[in-house]
Amino acid sequence: MKTKVQVVFPATPPERPSWPYIGYDVQKRSREITAFLRERLPDFDFSPLVLYNAQEAERAAAESQGAFDGYLVYMTAMWNGVAETYARQARPVVIADELYAGSGGFLRASALIHQEKLPVVEVASSDPQDLIDAIRLFGVMKKMRESKIIVVSDAPELPLATPTKELFGTELVPMRSAELKSYYDKADEEEARFWQRKWMEEALKVVEPDAEEILRSARMYLALKTALQDAKAEAITVDCLGLYYGGKLPAYPCLGFFQLNNEGLTGVCEADVESTITQLLIRYLAGRPGYVSDPVIDTASNQIIYAHCVATNRVFGPEGLRNPYIIRSHAEDRRGAAIQSLLPLGKTVTTAKVSIRHKAFAIHTAKAVANVEEDKACRTKLAAQVDVAKLLRNYRFDIFSWHRVTCYGDWRKQLLNLATLYGLQIFEEDRG
Repeated sequence: MKTKVQVVFPATPPERPSWPYIGYDVQKRSREITAFLRERLPDFDFSPLVLYNAQEAERAAAESQGAFDGYLVYMTAMWNGVAETYARQARPVVIADELYAGSGGFLRASALIHQEKLPVVEVASSDPQDLIDAIRLFGVMKKMRESKIIVVSDAPELPLATPTKELFGTELVPMRSAELKSYYDKADEEEARFWQRKWMEEALKVVEPDAEEILRSARMYLALKTALQDAKAEAITVDCLGLYYGGKLPAYPCLGFFQLNNEGLTGVCEADVESTITQLLIRYLAGRPGYVSDPVIDTASNQIIYAHCVATNRVFGPEGLRNPYIIRSHAEDRRGAAIQSLLPLGKTVTTAKVSIRHKAFAIHTAKAVANVEEDKACRTKLAAQVDVAKLLRNYRFDIFSWHRVTCYGDWRKQLLNLATLYGLQIFEEDRG
């Protein structure tokens, strides 16, 4: 279904002198802007509404609760209290200035937003793409509300299930290791051999694992994918280390996660719900997979190294270019099969992490500069240039733990706006 957005146009009675000018036809302008938005965002359903005062806005906002996925207040006039009313009463909200029309009212509403710490995104730009980018966030939030994440763990409960549902609307679906093992046991042998051959043939080389180990990984991939299909879920995260070390899984899911992320689905290690939520947000925003890592800081080179044994080789999305990869053993125990992805260099990468527990969001950007060859620690190691002194000062392990999620491209503004709409406390790790 389309993302439903109500577009509110504040208006001044035409006989009253004000910006943009006396007699300005807001009804006509509302039709023009709505037509533009429908053309640029065909997957959205826009409903225009012209309002003249705060009393009308209060009634309209109350009556529309639950009917829309987002509200855009497009400032075609000022001083009538419409923007302030929606900033306080509706969720989620974007307020956008039509330059030289509602600018004073926009600035007054902006002051209110910051004084009261309201989760509202503001757009005051002559570039229409900035408005389009902000509206698209409503679609990301809708997809999050409609998503399910399978969490494979033998822990007695999922403590993040309720806060995840409350904050993002996303459902956590618990699954025991025995159930995943049953999917593994039912995996089609011939299909598993197809993936075994494909991965081995497309790899730059295979180092430690033998063909039978990679076949077990292929069966695990089929198990993960079937579990997703049966649960109608968008993502899966597995307590891979605990369950594999405990003999409850016959194979690591590393190659399976690699393949799922290449296909536009989401697979994440270590039953890490917060990294999975972060990766889903990135996927819905950018159409690209994230890369979960345990970062390493090197002050000598001024680099952060994103290290893990799972990584995509389609960082620009399922239809994007592929980069080379090597099939290795898992790093810590030198068993199983994992991926060393030789990721693209010279590109900006955005790294983020949600903390559901603390309702917080961390972010930094860097430039990918090297694939590190080092036998210690995880197999894939992407080095990126950044001001590591600032990262060290701002790396809140107590809030976000170790993992971070990296995506190719500069998505800082869009992710910060998304965090704002969710009311998250923001930590820019490479600033200040």
